[in-house]
Amino acid sequence: MTPITTTADLAAFCEHLSTQPFVAVDTEFMRETTYWPKLCLIQAEGPDGTGACIDPLAEGLDLAPFLAVLADPKIMKVFHAARQDLEIFVNLGTMPAPLFDSQIAAMAAGFGEQVAYDALVRQMLKVDLDKSSRFTDWARRPLSENQLTYAQADVTYLAKLYPLLRDRLESEGRLNWVAGEMQNLGDPTNYDVDPENAWKRLKPRRNTAKYLAVFKAVAAWRERTAQTRDQPRGRILKDEGIEEIATQLPTDADGLNRLRSVPKGFSGSRFGPELLAAIKEALVDPEAYAPVLDKPKGHAAPANGAVVELLKVLLKARSEDAGVASKLIATVADLEKIAQDDEAETPALQGWRREAFGEDALKLKRGEIALVLDGGRVRAVEVKRAPKPV
Repeated sequence: MTPITTTADLAAFCEHLSTQPFVAVDTEFMRETTYWPKLCLIQAEGPDGTGACIDPLAEGLDLAPFLAVLADPKIMKVFHAARQDLEIFVNLGTMPAPLFDSQIAAMAAGFGEQVAYDALVRQMLKVDLDKSSRFTDWARRPLSENQLTYAQADVTYLAKLYPLLRDRLESEGRLNWVAGEMQNLGDPTNYDVDPENAWKRLKPRRNTAKYLAVFKAVAAWRERTAQTRDQPRGRILKDEGIEEIATQLPTDADGLNRLRSVPKGFSGSRFGPELLAAIKEALVDPEAYAPVLDKPKGHAAPANGAVVELLKVLLKARSEDAGVASKLIATVADLEKIAQDDEAETPALQGWRREAFGEDALKLKRGEIALVLDGGRVRAVEVKRAPKPV
């Protein structure tokens, strides 16, 4: 197998792909020591079995023809666990659309939580994939025949999985269950790398202006530094370092050196003065710089832990009954919101999720149903209330 290394060959391949109803796509990349993922290989294949590996590291290769295919609204783009692949293409200036993620589809089709690609192929196609080349050096050239065969197999079988999964979901009336998830997956805000928004990836623990201002400033400094130096965020400063700095508010080298989560000698490094400058700048007017956190509706008390645990059991039972991964129906955060508020703004109380789980969750809270163990399975039964005495 020979990868595509010229723009002319890529244009010819993409001209063929443009006639197909869908294209299966996968990538091989490396980012263990970098901030930006280094794209090393792109694999693509249509339903007619025409596929190829594209070498983005080839000198002079212009990916524009393939990016045009990814942006073509007439062609469904099929991925498995697409988020990191999408991040790469967004960095190249293109959000693939429309999207189908076989991992999300498998969750709705009864294959469990975040099923691995090789496990899905084994269960649906009865094929055992050779994963021996998975952790090889994809940036080294030339690529071996084993590497290329391994890489292409990912999209060859993905192209076979897609119609099976789509038809299965459609026959069970669940295709619309995953449509919203696919749309959310393609939301560009998921891949925002603006340093000023970096704090949103984390979880601030306080709500004071000084804390939030410094929290945001340090997160932005780390993101900007990681991008500029092309290093992983954690190599610049750990998440817990951001939290401790925002709590302790150090403004000099001595203050930084006292922090447990900041590496020893950090203040004397090239990063120390830059970080202290960011902290001081945020503290000039913390009320103006601090982000505004979303406040819960009303003055709801913290979620009752016992209620949340009951909702978890109900969710597990309902997901098993429906043959759907519980994560697709509701998260722990959703359950906490429902425990606090019958009208909580959460997907679990909307659309098909409300029908599959949300309505019963509210009934459980009101004491209208109870959970019982029946032959090793948890069932929800209606609670018959005694009539009120006359």
